[in-house]
Amino acid sequence: MDQDLWSAVDGYIAEQLLAPDPVLDAVLAASEAAGLPPIAITPNQGKLLELFVRIHHAQSVLELGTLGGYSTIWLARGLPPGGRLVTLEREPRYAELARESISSAGLDDVVQLRVGPALQTLPKLHAEGAGPFDMIFIDADKQNYPGYLEWSLKLSCAGTLIVGDNVVRSGAILDPRADDPNFGDDGVAAGVRRFYELLADEPRVSATAIQTVGAKGHDGFALGLVTAL
Repeated sequence: MDQDLWSAVDGYIAEQLLAPDPVLDAVLAASEAAGLPPIAITPNQGKLLELFVRIHHAQSVLELGTLGGYSTIWLARGLPPGGRLVTLEREPRYAELARESISSAGLDDVVQLRVGPALQTLPKLHAEGAGPFDMIFIDADKQNYPGYLEWSLKLSCAGTLIVGDNVVRSGAILDPRADDPNFGDDGVAAGVRRFYELLADEPRVSATAIQTVGAKGHDGFALGLVTAL
């Protein structure tokens, strides 16, 4: 198995199961033209997120990490009429492009984009009574995943589905140095490992994680169902 094969299989799956989508294609093209980092989820993963929203009958979604709005659109498309999505983005330049993308998808009335560091915005959402959310998607800077999980629980209710992206990191979570915040990519592995520890110690959440391979390499999703608060 190698990256070329993983990417080819992703392409085959998308060709077979996903309809052509000029809107989402344009979002990716705009992000690339603007020089945003190429870290958006794949189309297959986007469809998976949409299905999570639908299967869970979510009416409210919170997303941490908007980037160019690609995943935001997938999530928002899964919502029923009257559903709402709040997405948080730290970088004003990314947020500006995301707003354009969300508008081009006809989702202005569904999506609220908040700009600023998530660990500053999340307490404000809580104070405003913005929660609870039926589903929360965490896909921001990995170093702060532990804090994002803690605030996600405060913005949850029994039955909330919490999804964390990029929780395998090509196996870096197994490296014995991973608990060192100075190891690797600025403490990313340490943040993810602490995220796992918090999930494991949290009696109110039933969780697992699934490894994935594909166009984005070897990584994975964590899934946590809030069972009580």
